Amino acid sequence: MRRSGAVTLMVAVALLVAGCTGSTGGAPTATSASSSTVHTPAAAVDEELQAELLAMFERDQAGRLGGVDDEGDQRRTDRLAEIIGEYGWPGVSLVGEDGEDAAWAIAQHSDLDPAFQERALDLLEAAVAAGDASPGNLAYLSDRVAVAKGEPQRYGTQVGCGEDGPTPATPLEDAASIDDIRTDAGLPPFEDYLAEMAQICAEIE
Repeated sequence: MRRSGAVTLMVAVALLVAGCTGSTGGAPTATSASSSTVHTPAAAVDEELQAELLAMFERDQAGRLGGVDDEGDQRRTDRLAEIIGEYGWPGVSLVGEDGEDAAWAIAQHSDLDPAFQERALDLLEAAVAAGDASPGNLAYLSDRVAVAKGEPQRYGTQVGCGEDGPTPATPLEDAASIDDIRTDAGLPPFEDYLAEMAQICAEIE
């Protein structure tokens, strides 16, 4: 995994309170994305844009973990829409790994605008195919979009805290192959993920 577990856990906690990821290697498949979308990596990192995304991410997390967030999800969604309108998906080549992660977290929390989430998913898939974004981020956003539609999730990333522990928000698309599917996205085995989420559920009860 290219990213430390701490960032993934922080986002996971925020997701549960409100309602990780792999290397830039083999990309998972997002069935909603358009195969015609092409991503071109940037020639250099835009440090100003990177800093802006990181600041947006910090406010996103602060609000979900009980801190101050005067910005709100919709304003972050609107700003990210402007960014991807100008640059396409803000990949690692443009904003660094941490900036790309920040862009993903903002898109992940853009539930008030499902059409934007699907557009972001399309662009993120193209960036992953170009080796310029995290397959794990793609897995999480792919599941997020599927769950919002009430459809089965491919990677099992979207879970809630039930009486018997963490439970997938919608059924798994292919439960028998879930670990192979997650491995392709750079994610840990499903049972390990559920155990990790069980600890989080226990902490927020």
